Amino acid sequence: MAIGKRRRFVYGVVAWMLATIVLLSVLGSLSLELFFVVSLIGLLVVVELTAPFNVTPRWRRRLLPVIVIGLAGFGYIVVRRILEILPEGIL
Repeated sequence: MAIGKRRRFVYGVVAWMLATIVLLSVLGSLSLELFFVVSLIGLLVVVELTAPFNVTPRWRRRLLPVIVIGLAGFGYIVVRRILEILPEGIL
């Protein structure tokens, strides 16, 4: 039973990432940063949609470091983009 739910989770994340690549390619805006951000959003959506109500399996607890690293990467991208927008004399 747990392997089926794990597979469903992995299939959901992989499907989101493939759809992201296709959509960004069609729109002509495929970049590593944008792919990372949209994939992180997809990971968080799939984590929430597949979350069990009663008990959290051990494999889902191991997703927490991945999510934290993803959010740290997102924060880095946001700060870098803000620094690109600001004029040079401000900071």
